[in-house]
Amino acid sequence: MSDPVVAEGARRNPELRRVAMRRRVAEAGFVRVDELAREFGVSIMTVHRDLGELEKRGFLHKVRGGATSAPTTTFHGDLEHRMQAQVEAKSAIAEEVLATEVESGQVIALDDSTTSLVLARLLPQRAPLTVVTHFLPVIRALAAQPGIELIGLGGRYDASYDSFLGRATAEAASELRPDVLFLSTTAVADGYCYLQSLGTMITRRALIASAARTVALIDHTKFDRRAQHRLVGIADLDRVVVDDATPSLTVRGLRARGARVDVVRAA
Repeated sequence: MSDPVVAEGARRNPELRRVAMRRRVAEAGFVRVDELAREFGVSIMTVHRDLGELEKRGFLHKVRGGATSAPTTTFHGDLEHRMQAQVEAKSAIAEEVLATEVESGQVIALDDSTTSLVLARLLPQRAPLTVVTHFLPVIRALAAQPGIELIGLGGRYDASYDSFLGRATAEAASELRPDVLFLSTTAVADGYCYLQSLGTMITRRALIASAARTVALIDHTKFDRRAQHRLVGIADLDRVVVDDATPSLTVRGLRARGARVDVVRAA
């Protein structure tokens, strides 16, 4: 850290140090434990404890010798990292569903996926719309847009997802009846969508149950991961949109299970 005052504050204050470590890992993508120990003036054991706490909160993933913010087969990735990943694929998927699924006057529900955020930024083209979401980046993106009525689903705030999650959010979602829900997932395996977080699973299941139509926006990287919590069968969704980097064998397998899968070409 270049500022000795900030460095000293981080050394003495565990929470301030963890915030700084989280930012350091997010910016670099990967940082070694010994580098963090030198940078923050603490022991390697202290760094391991700090990284363990940050991993538990979902901000990073501990790997041998350090920590990473990049997605792995079992870690969904830091929010900032996910927002910068697969931009072309997410844009192509979002443009496809905007053209074929969204009509003026609808009530649209968006989950807390970064693909839904890409779609949210396109929604003013179809105003007037009502948008239901529990994802703060979507609320920020649409808050000043004319013709967009926002309904925010409250509950317990989870900083690692920048969204409201859990039973209170699910209860709020159950009171509504959106025309269509756009959602994504952490992983797809054996015909099912999976999520890493229990709170995310609870919230997303409630959104699925409340919506008249469900459309999944899934880029090709989601087929190479694992996650803990089963969300929904892929064939139980009304439509699945993937990009053309998704293996054709994977697409055929999904269709064989009864899923309606459309493939869009990414730029």
